[in-house]
Amino acid sequence: MTTQALVAWARSGAMALTGRPGGPPLAAPGRPALAVEEALGRVAASAAVRTGEVPQLPDVTLLAERAACAGFTRNAPWSCGGRFRAVRARDGFVGLSLARTVDIALVPALVEADGVGDVWAMVEDWARAITVREADERIALLSLPGGGLPAPGTSTQRAPVSRRSGGRRARVGARPRIVDFSALWAGPLCTHLLTRTGAEVIKVESAARPDGARNGSAAFYSLLHSEQRSVAVDFDDAADRARLTQLVESADLVVEASRPRALHRLGLDAETLVDAGVSWLSITARGRQSDRVGFGDDIAASAGLSAIDCDGIPVPCGDAIADPLTGVVAAAEAAEALLDTRARLIDISMHDLAVVAAADPPAPHTVSLRSGRWWVDCEAGAFPVLDPISRCATGPAPELGAHSLEELL
Repeated sequence: MTTQALVAWARSGAMALTGRPGGPPLAAPGRPALAVEEALGRVAASAAVRTGEVPQLPDVTLLAERAACAGFTRNAPWSCGGRFRAVRARDGFVGLSLARTVDIALVPALVEADGVGDVWAMVEDWARAITVREADERIALLSLPGGGLPAPGTSTQRAPVSRRSGGRRARVGARPRIVDFSALWAGPLCTHLLTRTGAEVIKVESAARPDGARNGSAAFYSLLHSEQRSVAVDFDDAADRARLTQLVESADLVVEASRPRALHRLGLDAETLVDAGVSWLSITARGRQSDRVGFGDDIAASAGLSAIDCDGIPVPCGDAIADPLTGVVAAAEAAEALLDTRARLIDISMHDLAVVAAADPPAPHTVSLRSGRWWVDCEAGAFPVLDPISRCATGPAPELGAHSLEELL
């Protein structure tokens, strides 16, 4: 991490979220905050070409907006939201998120034990007796969100972003239509930024299983989804699926964060649509060819994007840092694709983006408390560690299904 990257990290609000509750805020490895600033610049530049106007976009403080809305603070060794932590294995550390009921229910299978007690105690006892590689393989086998934490200097498994050119697009205009199948944070942040550039964004949710983020901070959900449209689809209904296909075919870009087979079941094939002139942006834990799953905290940790506390224990960086990092890079890729006369298939691996962002150790620095505020001293000078802040939404998010498929066709 250069001193410039360290200063951006302190300014973002994410550093204030990194570390133990009673201890100092910690530096992240590499340059995650700078990577976000650079990607925001790409979004703005592409939008200015498309519309003739420079959009009003957030700055690097978006890294900590969810925490500001939810009231999260430093919480190591747990994540800010309390659902992820790293535990010791025989030769290193293993990270695991237990955010969903289905994941908690799989803990006995993971540790090969009968019954359910204190699930984290069970995980700790299990991990202590095996290697990082063995733990990682078993986590992958059970499709749990987590994995082994790497040794320093880990390389990417693949390019963080891969692109394939497709058919000629029907139009290239100032107000592109985006159909968004994504949920939670990374994909919705991408489409929120595209909304800020003047795009029409239509959020598609299952009527039976809507976006789980609706159950979180209402202020944060509205921040990401105001000025968008919402359709609720019965994925088991043939007529709904037919209308959904029409909607997708009318889009300039589709954004999704599912494994390919999930949308294949709806009759939506990315390659076919891209060849027909519809761009497609896919966000997954480790790329479209991988079955690994994950959330922002465990993906970042498994990529080496962890801070190290005074006891040598890896702790989460910021709040689910891989999510906002990926969301902004995805928005940059989407904004550039919307300028192309040919459709693109864009395949983004959250894991490999985080590996690249974590590539270097933190720059030399000290952190001290002065008059109630933490300060970073480094070669570039002294800089305050800023608290998380959030913008205000421009209005409420639309209710689930506020718009019909028919009115959008």
